[in-house]
Amino acid sequence: MTESAITNLTASSDSTRQAIDYNVEAAVIDRYQAGAQTVQPSLCCPTDYDGQYLTILPDEIIEKDYGCGDPSRYAELGDTVLDLGSGAGKVCYIAAQKVGATGRVIGVDFNDGMLNLARKYQPEIAAKLGYDNVSFVKAKIQDLALDLDRVQTWLSQNPIADIDGIAAYEAECDRLRREAPAIGDQTIDLVVSNCVLNLVKPQDKRQLFAELFRVLKRGGRVVISDIVCDEDPTPTILNDPELWSGCISGAFREDEFLQMFEAAGFYGIEILSRQAEPWQVIDGVEFRSLTVRAYKGKQGECLERNQAVIYKGPWKQVLDDDGHRYKRGERMAVCDKTFQILTRSGSPYATDMIAIEPHTEIPIAEATPFSCTQTSVRDPRVTKGGDYRETRTSAGLGCEADSGCC
Repeated sequence: MTESAITNLTASSDSTRQAIDYNVEAAVIDRYQAGAQTVQPSLCCPTDYDGQYLTILPDEIIEKDYGCGDPSRYAELGDTVLDLGSGAGKVCYIAAQKVGATGRVIGVDFNDGMLNLARKYQPEIAAKLGYDNVSFVKAKIQDLALDLDRVQTWLSQNPIADIDGIAAYEAECDRLRREAPAIGDQTIDLVVSNCVLNLVKPQDKRQLFAELFRVLKRGGRVVISDIVCDEDPTPTILNDPELWSGCISGAFREDEFLQMFEAAGFYGIEILSRQAEPWQVIDGVEFRSLTVRAYKGKQGECLERNQAVIYKGPWKQVLDDDGHRYKRGERMAVCDKTFQILTRSGSPYATDMIAIEPHTEIPIAEATPFSCTQTSVRDPRVTKGGDYRETRTSAGLGCEADSGCC
């Protein structure tokens, strides 16, 4: 899908939701500032974390971190991980142990109380780990390029007193995004978030998904745990500040949540976990935790290298995010980009596909554009070559009587 598709998605959803007559961001900040001071059990639903990663964490971080899932379990050794809405830092400090000394973890939050709490224990945890690979940045998750600590420094030196001051402020923000971004383009291997995307204002959610896509490297992935609902929230729910800051009013409708990833350009989108029983039911609307994974990297040129894939089943046929149809048991023609997406190690599709490499490899530099108008089934002679006439007997293949292949 394109940017216009995202706009249509958010517009169709927002059209069913009445105008909100209070400041959503202020409600969220106030609630989570309080959550940094005293424990707020209603801010999250019960979540199990791997206990081995909690032993080095102070009780204060464990008690004052709020979420609805554990996306940190998908971090891998050497990853650069970005945690959106990092709060007290629990997910960051868990991920720090998983990515190791060669990896890096960046927490992003714009709540000073939570940032102060997370940063408070950095030296202590680094000493326990034997390495310091965690940092925290003040920014909005829908505007990851703008470092708000740098903005605050500029404002303290350039107080705004008139219209010209506003213009200068906006110009400085643009300069910071361009020249000193908080999170740069294509710098992250894994973006995680734990019950935070729903706190973003409805009008900013399209930009939020665009930012997720921007910061990821090609081949990177997102794992997002969030609260979703089975139908649109009622006007009563939408106009309750407590429910907004409590991760209810801003919940994505379950089907639209996955569509937002697709519209932003992600592929391999899948539900990793879905809470069976609702966390809360309000006005007949069910709210539950959902964890979704999606990948970046299907954009780019389509090149012909005479490759094919065979879908193993069990479905008779399946359709991917680009409209390619794969029929069970048939050699389907694909471009090199799609071939890599479907068969590379770690691909969400790899266990379902058999890779058919060409008999004679075509170097990338010699590959021609892939024809999307050709028949979708790949003739074996295309893969092997029209002049392929080799003959091999079972003996030549090393088949022995007791091997089970004869």
